[in-house]
Amino acid sequence: MTPLLRKILGMNWLLVLTMLGLCIFGVYAIESAARHLPNGGGYYAERQKIWIIGGCVVFMITSLIDYRWIRWLGIPMYLVGLTLMVLAMIKGSEVHQLTFGGLSFQPTQFGIAGGIVLISSLLQDLPRLHPFFRLPFVKVGIIAILAGLPFLIVVKMGDMGSAMVWLPVTAVIMFVAGIPYRYLLTMMIIGFGCIALAYYIVLPKASERGAGRIELYLAMMNGRDVDINGDAYAPHWVSTAIGKAGWKGEGWNATKENGSLHDKKYIPWKTAHNDFIFAVIGEEQGFRGSMMLLTAYSLLLIQCLFIAFYSRDSSGRIIAAAVVALLFAHIFENIGMCVLLTPITGIPLPLVSYSGTFVLMCMFLLGLVQSVWVHRNKNLSEDKEETSGRFHF
Repeated sequence: MTPLLRKILGMNWLLVLTMLGLCIFGVYAIESAARHLPNGGGYYAERQKIWIIGGCVVFMITSLIDYRWIRWLGIPMYLVGLTLMVLAMIKGSEVHQLTFGGLSFQPTQFGIAGGIVLISSLLQDLPRLHPFFRLPFVKVGIIAILAGLPFLIVVKMGDMGSAMVWLPVTAVIMFVAGIPYRYLLTMMIIGFGCIALAYYIVLPKASERGAGRIELYLAMMNGRDVDINGDAYAPHWVSTAIGKAGWKGEGWNATKENGSLHDKKYIPWKTAHNDFIFAVIGEEQGFRGSMMLLTAYSLLLIQCLFIAFYSRDSSGRIIAAAVVALLFAHIFENIGMCVLLTPITGIPLPLVSYSGTFVLMCMFLLGLVQSVWVHRNKNLSEDKEETSGRFHF
């Protein structure tokens, strides 16, 4: 049996099937959600299929290459990501997108992916160069600098939804990297203490829209009067569409005769196929379909955590765990804003929302996780010393 065939047969096929199942589910959801756009839902569904096919190619190539080699892409990916984010901040569109050759994309996700790869590489290799890099406060400093730079750039853009993704990713990286609990607890206490400072001073200057959305969310949670034809339009009608769906929902591609709020354009129709796609799914598929989607996401994340547990080195563990944190943050924010669990944030639902470059990035990251699994048993003797001492804080 050739090494390539052995790698293919040894892949975690449950992870592959779950990923593809979510992508297929997303194509059908997009076709219904984008029906009001000028080109129709079928046009966007077909474009999503093309992105998924490209993502599958990226996934397979990444899965079959040892992630130890891919780690060397960390520095160029990180630097390119920072450069593109700065360009998006200066010359990008209103939603911080760049356009090259007719292709529009948000560089934020590219920066996060580059940051994950670079941090995992440095935390693996630097301690081998000198004992100084094994000190917990040095590791914290490395993570804080590499995660803090893109975080501050995204905050400066005013894209608070994407900036918030960095917080769970950074926290998980620190936990998996073996930062002592006393450090984590201290940082958590300091973070809670800075919430008021961030909310009243930093946030209004960084993003007036973000501060307004939080105030609107708090007003709705406290039962105060809000303008459902103004700022509260989206959260009111999106949550109403999900809340009235019942067990079975209105059915796929439901019409106004079936009572579909989406068909009546009450769900913000220009972004229904992206930011508010869960509202369309919730209304059309009901509680049953929504729980099936959440179950699929849970299975995907659990598989990634399972792979992290069996990784042969700390780099693989950090990559797999950080990908889980990234996907979970997107899932929690996107679904949470549709059910009034969180304020409205413009953030896509992984593998389901119409977002071509984000689909590619998600499948690249899942390919990295798959590579961790495929290459988990190679050169274990090199890592005996590291594995035996990784929990000695």
